[in-house]
Amino acid sequence: MKNANTRNFIVWGIVIALLLAMFAASNPSLNNAEKNEITYSELQKHVETDNVKSANIDVEAGVITGTLKNDEKYRTNIGPINLNADALFEGTNIPYEYEENTRPSALGSIIIAILPILLIAGLFFLFFKNMQGGGRGGAMSFGKSKAKLLTENSQRKTFDDVAGVEAAKEDLREVVEFLKDPTRFTRLGAKIPTGALLVGPPGTGKTLLARAVAGEAGVPFYTISGSDFVEMFVGVGASRVREMFAEARKQAPCIIFIDEIDAVGRHRGVGTSGGHEEREQTLNQLLVEMDGFEGDEGIIIIAATNRPDVLDKALLRPGRFDRQIEVPYPDIQGREKILEVHMKGKPIGADVEVKYIARGTPGFSGADLMNLVNEAALLSARRNKLKITQREFEDARDKVLMGAERRTLSMTDEERENTAYHEAGHAIVGLNMEGSLPIHKATIIPRGRALGMVQYLPERDQISQSRQEMIARMAMAMGGRAAEELHFGYDKVTSGASSDIEQVTRIATAMVTEWGLSDEIGPIAYKQQDNGSFVPGIGRGSAISPDTAKLIESEIKRFITEAHETALRILKKKKKDWVKLAEALLEYETLSGDEIKALLEDDTKPKRPDGGGGKPAVPAVPTTRKPKPIGGAATARDIAE
Repeated sequence: MKNANTRNFIVWGIVIALLLAMFAASNPSLNNAEKNEITYSELQKHVETDNVKSANIDVEAGVITGTLKNDEKYRTNIGPINLNADALFEGTNIPYEYEENTRPSALGSIIIAILPILLIAGLFFLFFKNMQGGGRGGAMSFGKSKAKLLTENSQRKTFDDVAGVEAAKEDLREVVEFLKDPTRFTRLGAKIPTGALLVGPPGTGKTLLARAVAGEAGVPFYTISGSDFVEMFVGVGASRVREMFAEARKQAPCIIFIDEIDAVGRHRGVGTSGGHEEREQTLNQLLVEMDGFEGDEGIIIIAATNRPDVLDKALLRPGRFDRQIEVPYPDIQGREKILEVHMKGKPIGADVEVKYIARGTPGFSGADLMNLVNEAALLSARRNKLKITQREFEDARDKVLMGAERRTLSMTDEERENTAYHEAGHAIVGLNMEGSLPIHKATIIPRGRALGMVQYLPERDQISQSRQEMIARMAMAMGGRAAEELHFGYDKVTSGASSDIEQVTRIATAMVTEWGLSDEIGPIAYKQQDNGSFVPGIGRGSAISPDTAKLIESEIKRFITEAHETALRILKKKKKDWVKLAEALLEYETLSGDEIKALLEDDTKPKRPDGGGGKPAVPAVPTTRKPKPIGGAATARDIAE
């Protein structure tokens, strides 16, 4: 970067110097010998008074220059009619001489005439090149490919570096075998798929998987983003596609990886620009190039997208991206392997249980798990530890899921008590409901927007949920609101249950309108519009009748009301356990699932390193109650959802 800046300064310095020199050469007033221009009559008077020291006559230019007796320079235009200028100085003692051919030649005149134009054009060229970022993307190379070539020396990856996507790796092994030994397939008349489309959520390792294919096969790897093809100038994208494939053919066998292909591969014919739109021209060229291969060229195209639904159908037909490979969120075994990959080379404590961490991170992508391990390492460094322990992984997971602890938040004693009973209500209802998830942790330490939370730890990845589990989940969520009503009274209920109510409403709505779990509505799907109305879920249809809408709303309300009544009934029945847990949360702030179980069964208090209760999470302020922030206890987002 420093050398580039120095080079730019030198170039601009030369340009400025040339401009000044050209201006000085073309401006006679800058020449000392051509100052003080006088008329021919004035020169005659100077000659008559013997005030001229010397004279030079330029016949072609029609100019007399020289010096007066006071050493002052003069210049006089005599014009073409005064070619016998020597008659002016005849009979005088003034020395004079002729200067012939002092004017530049015809070629020199042409050069002087076009030099300003060339300099201006050069300035525009440099300016335009800088606007385009220089290099391959400069003014004279719009159509050059922006694909980057990665070879074996560029951080080579293999399938060992990719974990948690075993099914996708198995689908791509055939591509690796073809790149290693194409004749094994071609001699039997088989053709390897031209392209493979990796489909999956962000962070699941699609790019890493494509690099691993190239690393396993030991072939060059071209990578480019879909947005790199499209420019404001028509035809640039198509030119870059042609250039990229031309370079790839020189390196064959090789892999071309196009990330976020939906940026250029969206449905054609959308909008008013038609086929003349730049993006569509680029897509057309890409389709032509992909269909122009022969099976033995050894060029494989791998693309990645999060939105396969927006891709043009021509891209997905056989002969192009005819193989779609799902790269989903990893399951519990996949998360365990991904964690082991990212823990490799790090000082991990003996108490770390990888299976336990994998169990508590459902829905985490590979990128999320990498971030989790990195956050745990950062926490260990801040705590001056030599190894990363289980506690750091627990705290890192809480930070990733719910945000950092807000220990600087000031809360009154009443607010802390409200939060403790609220979270205890969640926990007690969850412990007494069939189909509920095991409790992992309860805390009243504020994180993110929540003043407290109860985390649930599923024993396995849940693909689907039963009616019993959904009802238990709604009752657990309403446990916080029910606890506030029972302990503080109707008028002291706070806004802390807003996220719980939103979660319960979402579940109840889905049970009625999507999952067919309402006996009154039956197994019929309805879709809610932005304006709050419902329409049949299959096809476009029309708005439903007012009676049906009223019935849907009635059923949603019934599910929520029953969940609230269930929570109230359990808390009244288990009031002793509920109060005991709330008081323990006020003392210890955070309790694990095992500590909660021991406290309720055997009245065993948690053991802390300091021998007593935990320090207050936030300073208690003995003032009147302040409004509580919206978004109280988080129960769905914490692990279980």
